[in-house]
Amino acid sequence: MKKAYFVGIGGIGMSAIARYFHKRGVAVSGYDKTATTLTRKLEQEGMKIHYTEDVSAIPEGIDLVVYTPAVPANHAELQHFRKLGFPLKKRAEVLGIISRSMRTIAIAGTHGKTTTSSMVAHVLQTGGIDCTAFLGGIAGNFDSNYVLGQSEWMVVEADEYDRSFLHLSPDKAVITSMDPDHLDIYGDAASILETGFLAFARRLKPGGQLWVQHRFTGEFGDFPEVMSYGLDGGNYRSENLRVENGFFTFDYRSPQAHLKGLELALPGAHNVENATAAITIGLELGLSEDAIRRALRNFKGVKRRFETIFRDGQRVYIDDYAHHPSELRAAIAAARMLYPGRKLTGIFQPHLYSRTQDFADGFADALSALDEIILLDIYPAREAPIPGVSSELIFDQIDNPAKELVTKSELMSLLAGKSPEVLLTLGAGDIDTFVEPIADWLKGE
Repeated sequence: MKKAYFVGIGGIGMSAIARYFHKRGVAVSGYDKTATTLTRKLEQEGMKIHYTEDVSAIPEGIDLVVYTPAVPANHAELQHFRKLGFPLKKRAEVLGIISRSMRTIAIAGTHGKTTTSSMVAHVLQTGGIDCTAFLGGIAGNFDSNYVLGQSEWMVVEADEYDRSFLHLSPDKAVITSMDPDHLDIYGDAASILETGFLAFARRLKPGGQLWVQHRFTGEFGDFPEVMSYGLDGGNYRSENLRVENGFFTFDYRSPQAHLKGLELALPGAHNVENATAAITIGLELGLSEDAIRRALRNFKGVKRRFETIFRDGQRVYIDDYAHHPSELRAAIAAARMLYPGRKLTGIFQPHLYSRTQDFADGFADALSALDEIILLDIYPAREAPIPGVSSELIFDQIDNPAKELVTKSELMSLLAGKSPEVLLTLGAGDIDTFVEPIADWLKGE
């Protein structure tokens, strides 16, 4: 194969596969709707990208077209390729094909999979296993969402959206959580379990291993290969969690090992749970205790996963991708634990009309735990508006009088009148475009 073309190349999963082909000498080009920090980085690496639906900008001699379901079916370039009979592959199909030639560790779950897969890749690399990795975020230790390795092992984030992870057949797998999400795809919670995560578990290779967060193991009654893990629960568990010297410190216990006083640089009880899965896989692959300790201490996290953007003597600013009620609760709880007694101000941008409709009461309950709430309009992403669905569905249910509903254009002027102690931006839409302006405002104030 000489030339590959990506429709939606700027997506976090798409760009990882684009990097895979580019590193192997394939000429990579593609389209995306808007230029971002990530697409500019891809261009710097040598890929050709354009930002308008323009069939004339497509190079000649394309061997493979990769697309994401996030791109509408009536997209001019997709229609062009279909008309001419080009081989079209979804991102997930391509990832499945790549994985078949390697031994695969797949990390699935409605939340926690990006941090956990990044942590697993970092632990393995630190321990001397030169794994390849396809990640759903920019991992700080690699400054990338793709890691080029030389060993037989591959770590991959297994995405449940559009049932993408059913293209994988892993040797080892982790399911971090199975809370309802993507109900626009699955319909209801029973379907996401049966046609999503249980179907994924059935794709495990014969003799493979599956670790499931201990709250969910009851759903896997007829799966003999399922093992439980978690924080204060499961056969593979972390316990005795405390904060010492700026690290989240804990003990790890499994049928094979007992490690005391492990230190994780990344804050939050939920991240200790993610680390539990990474430690377990590292030990299963024969890594030393010393390598695991070093990896945890040196783990730099993932961009937009509880990422500390700014800190001075008085104020802290943290950015987080949280876009589900469970993720909001975890981020807010981590901030409370790390900065006890400080005033927490959160700016939240709901992601998708359908998710807002499905979880409005959950969002409201999670946000009520903040001291001050600033709520933005819904980021629609791939969706058309749903009548009667807006951020007001959440706003009206927030049980805290210190709340404000504003548009994006009003946000910076609203912040100018405030003096936040611990500020969080939360959401999966384009709220990240405010990270730099907010940081600049805090630095200059």
